[in-house]
Order: sequence, then structure tokens, then C-alpha cells
Amino acid sequence: MPVRKHSKKRDAILECIRATDTHPNAEWIYAQLKPQIPDLSLGTVYRNLALLKQEGVIGTMGVVNGMERFERDTHPHAHFICSSCSSVIDVFEVDPPQGLCDQVQCGSVKECVLTFTGICNNCVKVDA
Repeated sequence: MPVRKHSKKRDAILECIRATDTHPNAEWIYAQLKPQIPDLSLGTVYRNLALLKQEGVIGTMGVVNGMERFERDTHPHAHFICSSCSSVIDVFEVDPPQGLCDQVQCGSVKECVLTFTGICNNCVKVDA
């Protein structure tokens, strides 16, 4: 793997992701960093997120409301997506059922992603 040039902007993007558990999208990261890095572009954020993801430094939990959401924890775990506020919450207490991947007959399973959807506790309290 070629050695890549050090980048203060990439470091800031990575630190922004590591400092939150909100599973941010690129636009949120850009909005957080733009005041401190005036010459930061949204394109730079997207390119660096792609690089960090490719290197396995960060993870992605998928797309929520048309925006890819990133995360600091690259270990396999489930997620809960709130259909009201679009928050993404890590769920470490639940694993896919044993043998679930073995039941798939159409190909070799590389990964099993478990995602729950519903209304988060914060939104339930607001609606109550």
C-alpha cells in the first residue's frame, strides 16, 4: 500500500467522527469543521471519508434518508434507526441468531448486518 501524504484536514475529519456517537453524515461533519477550517470543502470531506472507510479506520452503517452515515466503531454490531428523528443508535446487546448466515442458500455470506427501525426513546417521550 502506498504511503499517503499527511493531511491536517483528514485528521480533523477523523477526530470529528471519533468525538461523536451520532453516526454523522458528510454534511454534518463539514458543518462542524468549517468554522475552524475555512478553506474546507464538502468535496474534501467526501474524499477523505471514502479514504478512511477504504482503509478500515472508520465504518459506515449504511444510508439513512439518502445520506451515508459513518461511525467510529468498526467492530460488527447492530443499529437502531429512529423513523421519527433519523438518529442511529449502536446496539451492542444483540447479535444475529446463530446459524442465520448458514441458512442463506443463494451465495456465500460475507457479512450479516442487523438493523432495527422504530421510534427511539427520546421521540417516544416527546410524543407521550
